[in-house]
Amino acid sequence: MSLYLLDQDLRPVRRNAAARHADSPPGTSPGPGPVSSPGTAGPGPGPVSSPGPGTSPGAAGRRVGDLAPGFDDTELQALARQALHDGEWIREHLVRVRTPGEPGRDTVDAVTFFPIDSATGHRYLVATVEDVTERQAAHERLDILHTAHRQLGASLDAIGSAQELADVAVPRLADIATVDLLDEPLRGLPPRTGPVDPTAPLRRAAYRATHGSGRSPLEQGPIPHGELSTYGAPTPYSQVLDDGRARLVRGLNGDENWLTADPVRGRRLAGLGVHSMIVAPLVAHDTVLGLLALYRTRRPDPFEQADLDLAADLAARGALSIDKARSYARERTIATTLQRQLLPREPAELSAVETAQVYLPGAIGPGGDWYDVIPLSAARVGLAIGSITGSGIEAAALMGQLRTALRTLAVQDLAPDELLVRLDEVARVLTDEQRGSLPTGADRLPDGLASCLYLVYDPISRTCTAASAGHPSPVLIGPDGGPLPFELAPAPPLGWGDCCYETTTAELDEGCVLALYTEGLMSGRARHTGENGRPAEDVGTRRAVLERTLAQANEEQLPDLCDQVVYALLPERQREDAVLLLARTRALPDERVAVWTLPDDPAVVRTARRLAEHQLAAWELEGLEFTTELIVSELVTNAIRYGEPPIRLRMIHDQGLICEVSDNSASSPHMRRAKSTDEGGRGLFIIGHLAQRWGTRSGRHGKTIWAQQDLSSTGVPDLEIGGLDDLGGLDDPGGLGGSDT
Repeated sequence: MSLYLLDQDLRPVRRNAAARHADSPPGTSPGPGPVSSPGTAGPGPGPVSSPGPGTSPGAAGRRVGDLAPGFDDTELQALARQALHDGEWIREHLVRVRTPGEPGRDTVDAVTFFPIDSATGHRYLVATVEDVTERQAAHERLDILHTAHRQLGASLDAIGSAQELADVAVPRLADIATVDLLDEPLRGLPPRTGPVDPTAPLRRAAYRATHGSGRSPLEQGPIPHGELSTYGAPTPYSQVLDDGRARLVRGLNGDENWLTADPVRGRRLAGLGVHSMIVAPLVAHDTVLGLLALYRTRRPDPFEQADLDLAADLAARGALSIDKARSYARERTIATTLQRQLLPREPAELSAVETAQVYLPGAIGPGGDWYDVIPLSAARVGLAIGSITGSGIEAAALMGQLRTALRTLAVQDLAPDELLVRLDEVARVLTDEQRGSLPTGADRLPDGLASCLYLVYDPISRTCTAASAGHPSPVLIGPDGGPLPFELAPAPPLGWGDCCYETTTAELDEGCVLALYTEGLMSGRARHTGENGRPAEDVGTRRAVLERTLAQANEEQLPDLCDQVVYALLPERQREDAVLLLARTRALPDERVAVWTLPDDPAVVRTARRLAEHQLAAWELEGLEFTTELIVSELVTNAIRYGEPPIRLRMIHDQGLICEVSDNSASSPHMRRAKSTDEGGRGLFIIGHLAQRWGTRSGRHGKTIWAQQDLSSTGVPDLEIGGLDDLGGLDDPGGLGGSDT
């Protein structure tokens, strides 16, 4: 450390042996005069003895700027006068100077000024100059590592993490930084362990230079962003890929032997003016993910061993960040694949509605949103949509379980409110059974496990009945494009427990459009503008934007309309899952439905068969006459024996032939396999063999047993049922066949 004593004119009058310019002018004493240490470390220092006249050492006559040669003399003088006149310390003011005789090397000095008073009352200024180049370099390296610790890992994207690494390195450590990655991390695939083949292609993931970030096409460097390239061998790059050890190259002048193995890259380095470089591997869990290359072109001082250690630390931290992004991408890919596999395929063509849907996974991963289109009895259709709390693989698995449970309950022809009550019980069981593997926070949130909206549309009566468990109400657009009210009663979501759900029923005209959506569709910044040109959020809600977009329903196909909604509501990538299900209602013509009310008389069974026969002839379905008469006979017989009047027979000519018999009894029949010695119990068993589907539907007043046949099924079926001769069947004088209770 150099120590100086400055007078009122800021000229050195004393110095220690280590002071700069220690050579004294001729005729002066080489040693410093006696200087006592200050009494206190702060304002008001203690007195010192005044240097006598004629005893100034050789430092006298020099300027204060000479304390740190190469630095601005004006700034040092200003600092010194401030300390002298204010009586306060100036502590370790850092001065970066160019070393004399070494134009390629800078040094950092810490200059300190503090005043002292002599015994005679004269004020002097003590100045210390300490070379802190190494200390400051170490501090800057630690600060770079701190910045890396704070910034790396902020992105769950491998490309974003690579760019963060390059941004940390430039300009504080290097003038140019590049990050090249193997393709496996970028695609979310598990990387290969062990040495990497030097000829393996690497993709340019990030570039940063002191004159640009590499994010625009004009700043992408010699290799465009995203382009694959290979390194020649043997070169520092290939050696790093092979053994995973960082390399430092000093004094690059263009005639190195390894440049001949990769002449194209060598010419690029020469064109950029690279004189020093570091190549460090990106290694995570003993697996090489890629390379970090640092270059110096503008800074004259080359990289040192300490810089190599720092680069290795940065590469290790960056590799962990990239590997975390790779793991997230892999998990997201698995979860998204599972989610899509658990969602319904393209629904079959239905006579009740025309449907179209869009599912968009969120940027943070699939969140368990789902939808379903379920064909029901009597040509009706069930539409369902819901959202699981949480995200990831666990949410997708829970979504699959809830959707399966909902579909199982729906085909039992339950009313929407009753279905949600039972689905709520399923959600509570799932919560208890899988509490340890629920999505993060799902077992603590007060808003339940999932939301769900379920509605049933009947194309014969053109009625829509819906109930919601914590899900937004659907948007209803009339045939003329105007919005119609269809607000559902609010209710807790599934998993809340002990809930009652209320249904809402509306009569819809043919051509109405129902829009069922999840909240993710409303999470973006809507691009749609109002009449005054202001953003849609200023003139209404995003729901209003959805209504305005759906107003074109009569002019657009539903798949195109789904795209228009996405364009209007989600101009940017949304964080959460988004699902939109559109359904355009249809009406079944009256001539496709035939209804008869029958008396409670066993003799009416024969009449019911004849009515069915005549109706089949009117619909030109004579090929189904035998099976239809047998089905009608069995259903009417069961209603007469075990039901309560009135009894109603209905036939529906849809995509299949549907036969229904209704009565006022609440008891439902159950199919069983009768023994060969039983006199009855084969009726529903026969129907199960003759019909494509059959089931029981409960209503407010009684029940309905229905059976649906495939229109392509014609002729007499081959029935091998023990004891069939004992049934009576079609030739029974009373018209009664076997029956079930």
